Amino acid sequence: MHESWNSSNDPICWPASNSVSALTLWFENLSKRQVKSPKVYLRDSGLLHSLLGITSFPALEAHPKLGASWEGFALEEVLRVTGDREAYFWSTQGVAELDLLIFLHGERFGFEFKYADAPSVTKSLQAARNDLKLQRAFVVHPGTKTYPLNAWCEAVAIGDLRARTRELADADRESQTDVSHSRPIP
Repeated sequence: MHESWNSSNDPICWPASNSVSALTLWFENLSKRQVKSPKVYLRDSGLLHSLLGITSFPALEAHPKLGASWEGFALEEVLRVTGDREAYFWSTQGVAELDLLIFLHGERFGFEFKYADAPSVTKSLQAARNDLKLQRAFVVHPGTKTYPLNAWCEAVAIGDLRARTRELADADRESQTDVSHSRPIP
């Protein structure tokens, strides 16, 4: 008997089904050595959990890939509002990294995704702000409260993420400022 083939079960076909995405790396002419490969993530956290054999929330919380699962989920939530046309990943060889860099109304915004009770501004985020000249930064966490971490960064609860991101995107639509900036690496 001939079994029908379903491309959704074949990992080789996942990119064609939009299950896997790669954020283009952002490159600027800095004095630091920058990583030059894209960041690949699964757009569907349920698919990731299935591949890892995670069948319950307690199992997810105990799994070493909890952070990667959270990052992919929260990143996808931001991109659902902003789109991925001006979305990038940034990293240097010396540890500094930014999970998501987006350009809206001619300004740069950074996102970090941390599965933590008390998110904070890390040295890596501070370096990204200085090197990339971020207008604002956001640390997205699974808690219930959104609050400022300092004058340029706020902790955003996942429940507030869409509304907060929508505020940024709506301001972008209103301004429609054309800006030239550095180039992404293809």
